[in-house]
Amino acid sequence: MNRPLIDRRIRLPENPPGTHPLNTPAIPALQDCIARYQSAIPGLSGIASRLHGLPNGAAGDAPSPAEADALDALIDLYAQCTPLLEQAMWFGAADFHPLLASYQALFREQESLIRLRASLGYSRDARHRFILAIPVADRPPHLKACLESIHQLCALFDYGGQTAGVWDRIQVIVSEDSRDAANIRRHQALVEEYRDKGLQVAYFGLDEQYELLHALPPQQRERLGHLLTSQPRDAFYLKGQAANRNLCYLKFLQFTEDKDDTLYYLVDSDQSFCVNRQTQAGEEVVYALNYFHAIDRIFRSTDTLMLTGKMVGDPPVSPSVMAANFLDDVAAFFTRLAGLRHEAACTFHGLPAEQPGDAAYHDMAKLFGFNNGPTTFPYACRLQGEHDHGACLADFAQRLDAFFFGEHLTRKTWFSYGNGFTQLSPARTVYPGNFIVNYAGLKYIIPFGHLRLRMSGPTAGRLIAAEIGPRFASFNMPNLHRRTTDAGLADDFRPGVELAQQGIDLSNEFERQFFGDLMLFSTEELVRRADVNQPFARDVVETVIDQKEADLLALYRQKHDAIVEKNRQLSDLVFNSGHWWLGSATLADALRQVRAFIDNIDRNFGAHALAWRQIQSVEHRGARRQQIVEALMNYRAERDAWDSLF
Repeated sequence: MNRPLIDRRIRLPENPPGTHPLNTPAIPALQDCIARYQSAIPGLSGIASRLHGLPNGAAGDAPSPAEADALDALIDLYAQCTPLLEQAMWFGAADFHPLLASYQALFREQESLIRLRASLGYSRDARHRFILAIPVADRPPHLKACLESIHQLCALFDYGGQTAGVWDRIQVIVSEDSRDAANIRRHQALVEEYRDKGLQVAYFGLDEQYELLHALPPQQRERLGHLLTSQPRDAFYLKGQAANRNLCYLKFLQFTEDKDDTLYYLVDSDQSFCVNRQTQAGEEVVYALNYFHAIDRIFRSTDTLMLTGKMVGDPPVSPSVMAANFLDDVAAFFTRLAGLRHEAACTFHGLPAEQPGDAAYHDMAKLFGFNNGPTTFPYACRLQGEHDHGACLADFAQRLDAFFFGEHLTRKTWFSYGNGFTQLSPARTVYPGNFIVNYAGLKYIIPFGHLRLRMSGPTAGRLIAAEIGPRFASFNMPNLHRRTTDAGLADDFRPGVELAQQGIDLSNEFERQFFGDLMLFSTEELVRRADVNQPFARDVVETVIDQKEADLLALYRQKHDAIVEKNRQLSDLVFNSGHWWLGSATLADALRQVRAFIDNIDRNFGAHALAWRQIQSVEHRGARRQQIVEALMNYRAERDAWDSLF
């Protein structure tokens, strides 16, 4: 039985008459944390002792230096306490959710003390302000989830606190790139909704973007055409996510009041400021990372110019490079299902014996230095309550088409605390939906957006790492990445993926993936051979691309053959092997969905797939190669033009 907490609370000494009221600020969260957990978290006992030892200030009406020191020491106790709770949350045996609630309350209470310190004139709050930008194209459900996560992050951790009901150290820019007028209106309504909730949200519409771009001198605008778009006003939505993101940088400059205390945070609309943890009941989403607090500390204590976090949840890659291993896992599901009874209670629950490792979702993970084996990963049924294997199959089947929008049913990435949040490592990939720069870091953009290639973040990362080394860093604060929403696939717009009546077509994305890989691995080799601060020579660029094109063609051909064979085997397993699901009238719809999935795999990856024909076409490859060569040769000149803005 739990004993009443009040009997075990730590109490600060009472003030003698005439002392300043700061000496006993209200600290119930810290007191409760120590009372509840000091027996389970040994380090808290030392914090309790230091809390008892804090001095009272001298008598008098004005704050004294001793009082200021005492308040500083009290605030520092929270910084010592929260890492202990992190360790206990992610590694300890204590209940996760009470610990998380205490952890969040500690940060809120610490924020109140920081504001108290500033209001009494001891010292100003010197922490950074954040300006976040969310490029969005026809994705109202995703935008809502992203904005809600920012609101939750502010409410639960209270970074910087509120003035008149508004979090004044956090600003958000919603940067429009939609074609559909109805979606534009929905995005604008969401901006208003979250303004009413206390977020400073600005809507950066197409007309305003166009006017801001054309406020640049014509000659400068022409030099920046590939970075900031040269689309006419009536087609400005066609500029793409990279140009949209770069236009946000111009908006950042308008919003910046003090460049020395401002950080700029780029977020994709399909990402949220929370992480996932795997439990016996399935995936659980938690607000357990105080992003702004940790990022501020990193930029104040290191010389970092650009910081990138990764992502958890759905893979950050195209389905065009996940089809082979996904087919393996789908076949493994049906193979296991074949040995079970239709009416038996579902056995596709519980924690798997092995978690997917880094890049386990990628068919060609070895290209990125990961040595993943051919292991298959089990499907985790999401149905709750009593249900049989037939119900599990029906739910599995209706989720298959989400694969073409980037969801991987069997190889999600889960959050791992590891060595904490703020330990840095040198980065080589920019995650476009989760990176932060200071004012000086605004120079290090993601280039080549006019080519509309995938892998733009890794490509930019190789160039940036070659230029600034460890000042481009990675930290362990991923965002939760969700390719699809509860609104359904029809409301989950994804550039390069077309949802048509005859099937799903991702040929555009597949083609952009191959040539994005060519750009990435050519760039990776190029920065080994040449100085990134000087223009790349044509002969060096062409030599590197020749080599990488031959390597990639061989790998893609090998992968293509494997997908064709795996898809044929899956079709035989499901439809030609006489298994129990074929005789079930209740599973007719499920089987139609499985057949549609197999057909869509063939349409997009088979011998007659459009993207595969384009990749094999010498003429098409020649045109794309020329674009890539010119882009790489012009990189330094475009960067010089961009740098001149700052």
